Amino acid sequence: MDILIVDGYNIIGAWPELIELKKKDLASARDRLIEIIADYQGYTGYKVIIVFDAYEVKGIEKRYQNHKVEVIFTKVEETADERIEKLASELSGIKTQIYVATSDYTEQWAIFGQGALRLSARELLIEVQAIDRKIDKKVKITREKVPSTKIPLSAEVAEIFEKWRRGIK
Repeated sequence: MDILIVDGYNIIGAWPELIELKKKDLASARDRLIEIIADYQGYTGYKVIIVFDAYEVKGIEKRYQNHKVEVIFTKVEETADERIEKLASELSGIKTQIYVATSDYTEQWAIFGQGALRLSARELLIEVQAIDRKIDKKVKITREKVPSTKIPLSAEVAEIFEKWRRGIK
């Protein structure tokens, strides 16, 4: 099984669309990241966990599912980096490959030591964009294959039926 752990605020601070959203509303940027990563998860089949620092959030750790993506807000005294390192250690196994999406250089070295592979924010964005293009292409091909009628008719017969429909003889 492949698991992708995403450093949420690191990605938000690196992707142009999310940077612009963050300037207006941080919650909207988080929600958009979750939507994008949910599509990525659906296409790749990876289990995805997004970790956010307890930034402007007081209290205990919060975990929930959103679009089948696990979202974690760390405890007040815990950084996202610390939680990501714990998750990488806990989830690694013989049949599991852990990927961590972050551009934090220090974090990248820490997760290498745990056997996880890193994916920079830029690399993840490029991968997400490539997947979006593939999905768009598949949708376009599917739409082109859809017949205009349920019963295939020759142009001649379709014209006759159209005349009947309009009451023209």
